[in-house]
Amino acid sequence: MMSLAHNQVIALQVGYSYKDASDPTAMRANCSCTLIRCRDGTNIIVDTLTAWDGEHLKSLLAAQGLEVNDINVVVCTHAHTDHTGCNYLFQKARLHIVGSCASKRDLYFEHPSALDTHGEVLLEETPGHTLDCVSVIVHNTQLGGTVGICGDLFERREDIDDAKIWKMAGSEDEKRQADERQRMSQLCGHIVPGHGPIFALDAELRSKIENYVKLGD
Repeated sequence: MMSLAHNQVIALQVGYSYKDASDPTAMRANCSCTLIRCRDGTNIIVDTLTAWDGEHLKSLLAAQGLEVNDINVVVCTHAHTDHTGCNYLFQKARLHIVGSCASKRDLYFEHPSALDTHGEVLLEETPGHTLDCVSVIVHNTQLGGTVGICGDLFERREDIDDAKIWKMAGSEDEKRQADERQRMSQLCGHIVPGHGPIFALDAELRSKIENYVKLGD
């Protein structure tokens, strides 16, 4: 196995969400699905699409030279069905984490913070969208810094300019979500949001996130 100089954060599928054209009361949505190839050889998948995406997800992994049995850790940032649907594929994984719940088969336990042996891939609680939401913080990445895979803490890049986007996606605690958004923006150089492409954070975006918390709207 080739040793990696950096942890690799790979977008298997970019998430999306939009109103259904045929039914204005309905939504079309699927999550951002992310692969982390750690320097120590651990393979982690974060958010596993819907239950109808099994064959599609297998093909996405195959494009990276992997099979489902090569995945060591499964993390779902929260328990909504567009983020957990293909967990059933990964029966060889040593650990499944859904929000704040960690398990292996029928054994449930407190989840570890570090998901790799170098302590560079960390699980953190980031409540707001749901109260048990978690994010994966990946240090020493190929992007030159820290990446936060944050699920629906951030819906997509545009919700920094328009808070209605993340609020309308559902929030069990808007104040905590705003606070966690600010905290993650300070920790990370890039964010993988729940329903959009990865984006880089700069001083202007961090200032907008901070000002929202200060102003409270």
